[in-house]
Amino acid sequence: MPINDEPPRLDLPPDDSQLRLLKVGEEIRLFGTVYTMRDAGHQRCLDYLSEHGELPFGLAGQALFYAGPTPARAGRPFGAIGPTTAARMDGFAPQLYEAGIKLTLAKGKRSEAVAQACKKTGGVYLTTVGGAAALLGRHVLAARLIAWADLGPEALYQLELADFPAWVAINGSER
Repeated sequence: MPINDEPPRLDLPPDDSQLRLLKVGEEIRLFGTVYTMRDAGHQRCLDYLSEHGELPFGLAGQALFYAGPTPARAGRPFGAIGPTTAARMDGFAPQLYEAGIKLTLAKGKRSEAVAQACKKTGGVYLTTVGGAAALLGRHVLAARLIAWADLGPEALYQLELADFPAWVAINGSER
């Protein structure tokens, strides 16, 4: 690919028709709304799902970024925000995809159970660069605490991204 070509844009929350166009290995840029959750937030989300039969806070149809932000600095919503290793969430992910999460974003490989959940639901897993949290933080335009403030950096945040770099690792909707 020539250096001047811009990677395709994916607007969030993801639209099924956009997801079907993504190709495994393709670099893309994310724009729009994503939610952050890590281990403790996933457990609370699954507890809510078990009790109420649906995802909390309008998360159905949304994208989850496995990340824990650092405190705000330099006029930005966060100082840094780096991806968490995806495999840590593999025990939670199949249920969340089946409940309506469309896309997850993190770093590293996923289990076969997650790949199968993506295939079953049309879900997508994107990966991004680890070790570049300060740089990735520059792509976060806004952040809002949604729930579970007691979890600190593992709380549920809503972020607005612009030109956030990612690569398609699993696409269950690819035909």
